[in-house]
Amino acid sequence: MAADVYHEGERAAQRRAGLLDQGGFSGRAIRAEIPEVASKFLAQQPMLVLGAADGRGRLWATLLTGRPGFLRADDDRTLTVDARTGPDDPLHDRLSGPAPVGMLAIEPSRHRRMRMNGRAVPTARGLRVTLDQVYSNCPKYIQKREPRWEPAAPGRPERSNALTGDQRRWITGADTFFIATADREGNADVSHRGGAPGFVESVSPTVLRWPDYVGNAMFNTLGNLEVQPRAGLLFPDWRTGAVLQLTGTARTDWDPAHAAAVPGAERLVEFTVTDVVEIPGAVPLRWSDPVPSRFNPPVPPLGEAP
Repeated sequence: MAADVYHEGERAAQRRAGLLDQGGFSGRAIRAEIPEVASKFLAQQPMLVLGAADGRGRLWATLLTGRPGFLRADDDRTLTVDARTGPDDPLHDRLSGPAPVGMLAIEPSRHRRMRMNGRAVPTARGLRVTLDQVYSNCPKYIQKREPRWEPAAPGRPERSNALTGDQRRWITGADTFFIATADREGNADVSHRGGAPGFVESVSPTVLRWPDYVGNAMFNTLGNLEVQPRAGLLFPDWRTGAVLQLTGTARTDWDPAHAAAVPGAERLVEFTVTDVVEIPGAVPLRWSDPVPSRFNPPVPPLGEAP
């Protein structure tokens, strides 16, 4: 049965949302092999989002970039990534050895994305990943952007245990972020979240909240949070190549009354920050101003974060 591709947390989240049957239908798209059309898609991409746990078990999401061709399907079960994290990246040491990873190849210019989960081992130029899960995702909430290259050395990282005022404004002005989660056994996953600027609320220097919009009913992220609250967030600065990486814990607020107060929300997710890393100019990719997705729900006007 298709539902067998889901673990207990994913099935629990589908039941809570009343979408177990729909999730089973969507699960038919999950496979362990890379289709030929997906191999061609991967070879065209300049960017990969990767999620994993560090040596202390904290989950992080990071951004790997390269000229098209840096992602290569060596066969239908193996992906080679010819890129490495920088030495200041929170996952740099962890990826020097075998690690479960979640990956998302996303093409903002054409509203396409593809998720891949598996086991990574280091190579001379990056990573080789043996895949367990491969599937495309709903393209809603992807803002259209065109890439260009501006190679430069990354700046000095800033580390803290709470968000600064500038970082809070970065987050509340964002239209996109990525979230890494894992199941009880440590199998990692990374997913995209998008919306109109302001869809992520900075409740305090250590608490964020965002709406969970209607999607493909798989509930991979929320299903992981049902059994394992650790999570990592990645906010890219599309103009400068900077990245803001957060790790902490997340929980789903299933109260329909709370969701009803936020346009388009099916439920809410609250994230508690424990560690923050900001790296200026972390990647050489720059992107054009966005063309917002027509699916973005409206966001009520909010004042600047204090």
